[in-house]
Amino acid sequence: MELYRVLNNQRRPMSNRGEEKPRIGDTCRKKPRADPRLKGLTHLPRAQSLLICTECSRIKRGAMSSAGAWGCLLLCLSGLLLLPPFHSGVHAGKVLVFPVDGSHWVNMKLLIQGLHERGHQITVVRTASTWYIKEESPHYESITVALPEAINIEDEDFFVSLLSRMLEIQRAGASPLAYASFWWVILNGLSDIHRQGSQLAVEMFENRPLMDRLREAQYDLVLTDPGLAAGVLVAHELQLPTVFNVRWITSGEGHFVVAPSPISYVPTSGSNVSDRMSFADRLKNALQYLLNVCIDRYVVCPHYDRIVAKYFGPDVNFYHLLQASDLWLMRVDFVFEFPRPTMPNIVYIGGFQCKPAEPLPDDLEAFVQGSGEHGVILMSLGTLVKALPIEITSEIAAAFARLPQRVIWRYPGERPNNLGNNTLLVKWMPQNDLLGHPKVRAFVAHGGTNGIYEALYHGVPIVGVPLLFDQFENVLRLEVRGAAKVLDTSKIDRQNFWEALQEVLHSPSYRENMQRLSRLHRDRPMHPLDSAIYWTEFVMRHKGAAHLRTESYKMPWYAYHSVDVVVFLCVVLTGILGIVVFTIRFLCLRLCKRGKSKVE
Repeated sequence: MELYRVLNNQRRPMSNRGEEKPRIGDTCRKKPRADPRLKGLTHLPRAQSLLICTECSRIKRGAMSSAGAWGCLLLCLSGLLLLPPFHSGVHAGKVLVFPVDGSHWVNMKLLIQGLHERGHQITVVRTASTWYIKEESPHYESITVALPEAINIEDEDFFVSLLSRMLEIQRAGASPLAYASFWWVILNGLSDIHRQGSQLAVEMFENRPLMDRLREAQYDLVLTDPGLAAGVLVAHELQLPTVFNVRWITSGEGHFVVAPSPISYVPTSGSNVSDRMSFADRLKNALQYLLNVCIDRYVVCPHYDRIVAKYFGPDVNFYHLLQASDLWLMRVDFVFEFPRPTMPNIVYIGGFQCKPAEPLPDDLEAFVQGSGEHGVILMSLGTLVKALPIEITSEIAAAFARLPQRVIWRYPGERPNNLGNNTLLVKWMPQNDLLGHPKVRAFVAHGGTNGIYEALYHGVPIVGVPLLFDQFENVLRLEVRGAAKVLDTSKIDRQNFWEALQEVLHSPSYRENMQRLSRLHRDRPMHPLDSAIYWTEFVMRHKGAAHLRTESYKMPWYAYHSVDVVVFLCVVLTGILGIVVFTIRFLCLRLCKRGKSKVE
């Protein structure tokens, strides 16, 4: 009887739609059709190897007797008993979670659900004014903390007003003074966000019964999004290991804190350059890096430094608390990100929220199928911004109306009066399932990380309309790889928007490049969600991961960059050179004197 091992990294057969067909045991994919004789096998963890008899595949076809089928299954199950379980050595742990609202919560929620399925007890700390994080959930318990002032990122109108002001300045061709005024507003807003967010730690520290309850609960670790760093401070107070679910931290992109990041070829946040930089690009990158450092030191960190000084004393440095995290679950994949140095305590989980498409609701499926050979275009601007100004949306609607394709547009704002009959406005759409549909031809996206990775996973080319923050850099990375066309949102009109759509729809290179990236993105030894859960449990098992963390963050800047060594060597070389020069001069003088005495 032939036996074979179905490993997690074995290539899956592909369906006609280019998606990987699910395997038995792949619980995060489409569920296989239930067979009462196979009950139990379909609920095994994805990352665990299965030992399966090839004859068992005949059970479904009815080509095997019941006795033979049960014999094969018993043999296979006995083989499973010999395999080490995926959770070997892991007890049902307790995890304290500090999430960030908005799209960040979408990622954190998936990780929470995965840990809950593994039997861990999850407690989520949320604010009373949170936007997405529900107080009650089957996957976690919650602790709600009332803040004196709501955090701006929990206010939908904050981002709408910020975007409107930015577009107004850009479209009007404002003076440098107007730009300076706008940046002053941004810096004040950034300062307010971290001042408000840091108050979460203060409210918890001042609530003695709450802190005592957290200590008595004996949590195994703190899982936090360091975009707002209150969780980092609480973890230090409770003396718990920390795991970061991270792309961005208080000072920008997370790599710049934990890993060497040479700015000669590593783009810094906000520079909007690729890893192939000219001299002008490197100059721009260096200046942007210095600006980011100044913003971090003088705008963001002071709010946390005051709390650290008050509750932990002068010997504790907030920046060192960030750098001392045991594990960084980095929401990055180098199929998308530019290559750069890394560290052993960084685990890359970019695209861990992606999965094969599920069937669409009947009304959406009918609309999509009605597109015929022309197909469908999707448009979504994410969760932070409800809608663009009406003058821009009218231009976009006019461009859509000229297309033979049908359009599904996630748009909760005011309906444009020139909307074409081919365009369906929806307040919400199953974005992942639509992107996986074979009739989808292009995705008009703002460049948020979640949407970018879903389009990357399904191989759908992008027309980028970046609005805020990292969205400009996200679409730039795909544009450099030939998988996206990027527009300046402030300059959009019906003609250039229509031309961008035509280019992406009718130039095969965009789809070919995106599908090539999709194949690379999917070709992994372990699903990134499994990897995130494994390494989180690794920290639980070993009470931290200090052996993966370098000591560089404890070094002063001059020691980290070996400035003291360079100065010492320069002094030594200067001394040796001085001795050599002095010796040569001395010998020359002696020879000259001896020559003069002989002449006389």
